[in-house]
Amino acid sequence: MPEIIYKYESFSAQSLKNLKAQSIYFGSPLGFNDPYDCALSAGIAIPTDEELDTLKSEYQNSNSVPENVKKQFAETGHDKLRDIVVRSTHKILESHARDFLKTRGVSCFSECNDDLLMWSHYGGKYKGFCLAFSTKFEPFSKMVKVKYTRTMPKINAIKALLNDNFDEMLDLFCTKSKSWEYEKEWRCMHEQAGTLYTYEADALESVYFWPDIDSNSLEIVCLILAGQNQNVRFWRGNRSQERFEVIFEEFTYTSYLEAKRRGRVT
Repeated sequence: MPEIIYKYESFSAQSLKNLKAQSIYFGSPLGFNDPYDCALSAGIAIPTDEELDTLKSEYQNSNSVPENVKKQFAETGHDKLRDIVVRSTHKILESHARDFLKTRGVSCFSECNDDLLMWSHYGGKYKGFCLAFSTKFEPFSKMVKVKYTRTMPKINAIKALLNDNFDEMLDLFCTKSKSWEYEKEWRCMHEQAGTLYTYEADALESVYFWPDIDSNSLEIVCLILAGQNQNVRFWRGNRSQERFEVIFEEFTYTSYLEAKRRGRVT
């Protein structure tokens, strides 16, 4: 896990409200812009004969499995049992997926703070800001890295049934198409969508401003943070004259009133 993780923000009433409240919002994944994001069908890896034999053996030795089920498993051939296992697991996984989409909250972050597309998509079309959080603090210490792949993930049905553990479902909700790999995304999960999680003031280490941000917008963000955490560092972006990139330089924030008092402005 990286030491610092970034969250792009547009300049809006809601983002300022969250900033002032030192809060991260966990939104519903139903509103994500990737049509496959968190909406993957639960793929099942077809069990091998050996895996089915393992399932039979475990069920025969289990005190929690009813005798009629043990008998049915013992008398059922591989092909028929394979079909039963796949269909049963698929129903369970689909139920878990529906519950996740209806109830869970997700908050998205990135390893990078200087990607042009990220600033366009999530940073208010280059007029927003980017928050840098330390992963030493919760909830950032509990993030899950997004995996990027060209094929749909599949879940081991035998493993899920034997352990009564469907944690592999988490992979479905942290897996995206290779097309989104440039985002270098990490995610925080919450049991309830629509939740605001209040983080410690020291968790926020820096704020990055794109060159196009309005000076009044920059002033408002700095004023909010000046009263919360004196250790927050501010960085202003400048367009490179040689490459398609922005170079951030640190600056010390001085309010307009303070600058006027010192005679720096008229």
